[in-house]
Amino acid sequence: MWSSKDVYYLSGSTGILAEDLGKALLCQFPETSFNEEKIPFIRTKEEARAALQYILKRSAARFPLVFSTIMNPKLIEILDSPQVELFNICDHYLIQLEEHIGTKALRASGFSRHLDEQAMTARVSAIKYCIDHDDGTATKDYDEAEIILLGVSRSGKTPVSVYLATQMGIKAANYPLVQDDLNSYRLPPDIVRNKKRVVGLTSKPEMLHHVRQKRYQNSNYASLSNCNQELNQANQIFLKYNIPVIHADGFSIEETATQIAQLFNLKKQISL
Repeated sequence: MWSSKDVYYLSGSTGILAEDLGKALLCQFPETSFNEEKIPFIRTKEEARAALQYILKRSAARFPLVFSTIMNPKLIEILDSPQVELFNICDHYLIQLEEHIGTKALRASGFSRHLDEQAMTARVSAIKYCIDHDDGTATKDYDEAEIILLGVSRSGKTPVSVYLATQMGIKAANYPLVQDDLNSYRLPPDIVRNKKRVVGLTSKPEMLHHVRQKRYQNSNYASLSNCNQELNQANQIFLKYNIPVIHADGFSIEETATQIAQLFNLKKQISL
């Protein structure tokens, strides 16, 4: 068994997809350490040869793992050296699809990104919106939001909204349920008006207590009893307004964001 492996992510575009898919597979081998590097924008034979020479020089005789989303068969042929383990993620499925559909694929890396320049503009706009509407700021603009995250303090609203914006291009605002909201069991009009785009984040009291203790150790704010009370009040508000709830316990930020996007049928924008 290899105790460590060199890993390279190759792409004709940004390499985001190659890296994401490669990491998703490699995490299943926790006993092996991986030395990872991304080599994007391989679009010519010269660039493919240079990439292979670089890999062989850095990882000679170690049979490095190479995850690729390169579409061009001529470039794939160059990279498919017996001295590397090549996993060309897209090519296998493209061949199957060509046979099934009965026509040839374009095989243009990042083609979807070039087709829709508005997608990048939308992502930049989503990031700006997220920053401008963090932690209950400018609720009057909530009509523009695609998702509004609701929850008590330190329930994970900001990191999830940032992920939704930066990785999925989704306009996400987040609003903290403050003591007045919790005690009155009422939501501000700007949120009620946009209730169809609101989702509640919740967790176990022990988890919230642990998170709050890191910054406000032994305070009433971080106490287990207060965390339990606030979460109960928040859940009553969610029930009152019929707001769907996502339990973040045991899930990463990425997993929580994906659950929320699926709940509202919002799709992630990615490029190869």
